Amino acid sequence: MKKGIAHYQVGESFDHFLLIKLAAKGVASNGRPFLTLLLKDATGEIDAKLWEASSEDEELFQQGELVKVAGEVGKFRNKPQLKIHNIRPAQTTDGLQISDFIEKAPVNKEDLMDRLTEAIFEMKNPNLQRITRHFVKKHQEDLLHYPAAVRNHHEYVSGLAHHIVSMLNLARELAKLYPDINQDLLYAGIILHDLGKLKEFTSPAAPSYTLEGKLIGHIPLMSEDIRIAANELQIDGEEVTILQHMILSHHGKAEWGSPKPPLVREAELLHQIDMLDARMNMVNRALNKTAPGEFTEKIFPMEQRKFYKPKFEEK
Repeated sequence: MKKGIAHYQVGESFDHFLLIKLAAKGVASNGRPFLTLLLKDATGEIDAKLWEASSEDEELFQQGELVKVAGEVGKFRNKPQLKIHNIRPAQTTDGLQISDFIEKAPVNKEDLMDRLTEAIFEMKNPNLQRITRHFVKKHQEDLLHYPAAVRNHHEYVSGLAHHIVSMLNLARELAKLYPDINQDLLYAGIILHDLGKLKEFTSPAAPSYTLEGKLIGHIPLMSEDIRIAANELQIDGEEVTILQHMILSHHGKAEWGSPKPPLVREAELLHQIDMLDARMNMVNRALNKTAPGEFTEKIFPMEQRKFYKPKFEEK
């Protein structure tokens, strides 16, 4: 049985199928074109370069295509990179399905939906509950399939719902520690905070950014949608404005993409819970690919730190 790309070490040869997650054209210093590819299977992903790419290569090797790749795993700027020796499109006779190359959330969609529904039923504020239920019902199918990001954290099928549910579970425990918080507002903010990514991303399997995503972004998109939904539902009150603020501030700082910093207690808590879950997801998935007594690869969104996996964790 072939091992996944995440488990190959520098110097090892690779000869198997991968899915093109991203493809971008480039021009080398000598003026010759090349393709930068992000290749993946169900275990992880790896960068690759196809040098001296022809116009035919550019047509063949596009995002969402399955390819047979032979090459060697090397390292570039301290990150694994696949040096391609040969590459060809997958054929129908290869008997492959794209779903086999896509990482999925470790929790099934039914359980994720059950927890979302439970959280909505726990809400006592009718305005917040109606707005939240409106969006979950409207986007249920996409919500249960889309990733939470193109790269870095929860970037797998059902990753968005998995991220939201993990945050809800954190919020439920924190509500016991801080009983004065408005749990309804926090739950609504958690469930809705990243739904703008359904407009920001192109697809669940091999997402890239839509024009709206590039020019506006998921935060302003979702804030606008909340106001539109509130008007449709004939809800007018402070809850709508504060819920918009929850969305607009959940990245915490302007340099991280938030138009406003958190100025409401529950907005600050939403930001911290979002950061905690995203960062722990990145660390845990990196450690899962690391042997005891070794360090992970650099995790770039976490200040390029490498995390050590203690030997005594070995079971």
